[in-house]
Amino acid sequence: MELYEAHDGMTPLDAQEQEGLKSPAIATRDDLNTAEKANISKAESWAKRQLKKDILSSSFLCEVHRRMFTDVWTWAGEYRRSGKNIGVDAYRIPTELIARLNDTRYQLENSVYSVSEIAARLHHQLVYIHPFPDGNGRHARLIADLLMLQQKEKPFTWGQDGGETDLQARSENRKQYITALRAADEHNIDPLLKFVHS
Repeated sequence: MELYEAHDGMTPLDAQEQEGLKSPAIATRDDLNTAEKANISKAESWAKRQLKKDILSSSFLCEVHRRMFTDVWTWAGEYRRSGKNIGVDAYRIPTELIARLNDTRYQLENSVYSVSEIAARLHHQLVYIHPFPDGNGRHARLIADLLMLQQKEKPFTWGQDGGETDLQARSENRKQYITALRAADEHNIDPLLKFVHS
């Protein structure tokens, strides 16, 4: 089995990106998942202490990604340089991110949508841009939750409804999540809004 076997909705890594794996002890997909989860747990604790800062900046987004994956990947926190099966062209990432972050800031300042809709829209846009080689969904979910917390709202449940469903694993929950993101790609945000609160 390939160490980095991508399934539906996952972004495959190219050979150079796979060479960025830091630990030779990671030999299976389960090893990789375990290492990434431990790293992400530390990053979440750090990120939740940053809510008084400007979280709607590209530098903050990169720092969050770096902290989420720095123990595992050499490219953690760096924009991808390769084309993917999803996302904007790599050269457009910096300008697209700034535009979407500015949109989010405007939406918050002018109450264009509810806070939860603004956070869900930001999540979708971050996944759509796909700024990093991997970890974009997990990163975008954390950023959306941080925005909710910063605005004094409860973070999203992400279809877990009190359970421990892993959106990385193949599951009905992941299928619904991917379907909701694809609907948002077609300008229908309603399935994603329903999913993040289910």
